[in-house]
Amino acid sequence: MSTVEHPATTAERQTGERSTPERKEPTFVFTEKQVSEKSELARRFIETRASLNANVEKANNFLVKRFYNIDHNAYLEGTLPAKTKELMGLVASVCLRCDECIFYHAIQAYRLGTPRAEQEESLNVALVVGGSIVVPHLRRVYELLEELYA
Repeated sequence: MSTVEHPATTAERQTGERSTPERKEPTFVFTEKQVSEKSELARRFIETRASLNANVEKANNFLVKRFYNIDHNAYLEGTLPAKTKELMGLVASVCLRCDECIFYHAIQAYRLGTPRAEQEESLNVALVVGGSIVVPHLRRVYELLEELYA
């Protein structure tokens, strides 16, 4: 049985370096304002998050700024599409039972044009991984999805 080597592996071997994918800002289908107008839950979340982030920014903490930068860059378009990364963030957030994180990733995925069915399938993965303890969080995110996809 012969195996076919991935072309990137050959190139990496020849140069001794891995290629770094170009990272770029994702293209959103909806603005935060449009999302806020569509969903009261999303509006309250977006406004509260902005207000709380303003308090964090006032602290001018170097390490927090660095972390925010890492977080921002992790979700840029790259080898994986931003939409896929947001769905991964959604699954992780459900498993960690962080409602704020769940809302953030569900809203970002919506803004990127993710169909509801893809969000729901991602939530199924989160339920399997996280177990029944995540059900209360699923109830809340399904309420948000109901408003967003109405």
